[in-house]
Amino acid sequence: MRWALGRVAVAVTAMVALAFLIPLAMTVREVARDRAFSAAEQQAAAIGPVLAVTADSEALSRALASTPGGAAGRIAVHLPDGTVIGPSHASQAALATATAEARSATADAAGGYTVLQPVVLGAGRVAVIEVYLPDSELSEGVGNAWLILAGVAVVLVLVSTLVADRLGAQLVRAARHLAGAARELGSGDTTVRVTAQGPYELREAGQAFNIMAARMELMLAAERELAADLSHRLRTPLTALRLNAASLGDGQAAEQTRNAVDRLEQEVDQIIRAARSNGQANGGKVGCDASAVLHERLAFWSALAEDQGRGWRFFGGNRPVPVPLTASDLASVMDVLLGNVFRHTEESVGFSVALWTDRSTAYVFVEDAGPGIPDPEAALRRGHGAGGSGSTGLGLDIVRRVAEGSGGGVHIGPSPMGGVRVHVWFPATPTSVTDPDAPTFRWRRPGRHRRPVELPGGGARAISSRVN
Repeated sequence: MRWALGRVAVAVTAMVALAFLIPLAMTVREVARDRAFSAAEQQAAAIGPVLAVTADSEALSRALASTPGGAAGRIAVHLPDGTVIGPSHASQAALATATAEARSATADAAGGYTVLQPVVLGAGRVAVIEVYLPDSELSEGVGNAWLILAGVAVVLVLVSTLVADRLGAQLVRAARHLAGAARELGSGDTTVRVTAQGPYELREAGQAFNIMAARMELMLAAERELAADLSHRLRTPLTALRLNAASLGDGQAAEQTRNAVDRLEQEVDQIIRAARSNGQANGGKVGCDASAVLHERLAFWSALAEDQGRGWRFFGGNRPVPVPLTASDLASVMDVLLGNVFRHTEESVGFSVALWTDRSTAYVFVEDAGPGIPDPEAALRRGHGAGGSGSTGLGLDIVRRVAEGSGGGVHIGPSPMGGVRVHVWFPATPTSVTDPDAPTFRWRRPGRHRRPVELPGGGARAISSRVN
């Protein structure tokens, strides 16, 4: 903005200066010309009285030498008898015209002009006084005057540009202050406010920004309170569900039910803590080990996969992969992706999970051998869902928002297994290195086997990796 105002100031001032200075320069030149002709007429008038008294050549020569023009050899006297005293530059035609008309005249001459002043001596005799003006005499002082005018124009342009720059700096300072506050508000700091400064329009914009930020803070606080209240209300049915699960006795189904209730209660507690803490847990710095979270979630879903006869494989995950997400958010992403596999594919349909990282990005691939998604782009839009009955259309939107909120993204495409591949990526810390167990995405049929998987808490657990 400052540069734009400076350019406008230069253009406007230059146009105004030219509009005034060009006519003024022409006037200066005309004034110098008129001054030169007036001086020539005065010198001719000074010789006139001498010529009226005497026509003696010696007397006239002394009179001419006493004037500046005569001393410079620019004045001549033409007597009626044809005698010429001093150097003459006028043409015979111009002299004849001035003599015949007996009035002053100006005529062109070589390298300048001549001023002819007739003097009537009596008895019809007319003498002519000739004053020669070279071109340099006509423009004397004009060049200096033009230089001064040009200097004045330059000074005017510089002063106007400086004033415009100062005004622009004030505008830019106010605009940058408002833009910085907008960026802070966009980053999640709803407490940011601006100090009204600058011109009236920017002050009004700053006041409107403060009103908007205050309104957003109130709305977000109300939303957090509502989320916390709703989540807190879930504790009552969760307590009843926990009591019912405790009465189921022993057995694999009962244990799985109790584990699911524990997981649900942890998620509810996490929602309440996040809502109460204004979403700024850990000072805004969050992170988790993606490998540990994937192992933990696969351990949870493997029991259901075993019951439904689903073959599955897990590639990679043999070293820590730090990502800028909370463990709860990443677990939610994996639960959505794996839950979609179980909800929207037939039992015994296999799936695979892969974790791979390079030096800047962590990649998670979830594939299945199901029917696929007819419209992947629509599936990522909130409310559309992945297809099938009973879909709320929120799961994949949650995955997208979590991934994009961390600086990553999500892509849905066909899988070599015949179903759908969901590719999610997140930023990884520079300490992450390429995983040597990068996924190959080849579905093999080696039969049923079991392989140990390292769990977050230490130790190992045999997780089914059966391939149908």
